[in-house]
Amino acid sequence: MSIALACAMLVTACGGREPLQPAQGEGMPVAPAMAQSQPTTDDLLEPTTQQRPERVDELLRRSQEREDDPFDLPPPG
Repeated sequence: MSIALACAMLVTACGGREPLQPAQGEGMPVAPAMAQSQPTTDDLLEPTTQQRPERVDELLRRSQEREDDPFDLPPPG
């Protein structure tokens, strides 16, 4: 049991604490078109709303009749 705990502590202790930098000899990615400034590494790591949309939990409070959908057609055949 203590060996597993020691291994777990070793694995959690190996995380990097330095800010991310481009690889040696490489530069930052090209700035997006129409961007005001070059994004930093923190900006590039932050997910956008398109990558992580907010969840909408709108509950149905009461039953409602569905309106007729003019595009709900039977399959051709």
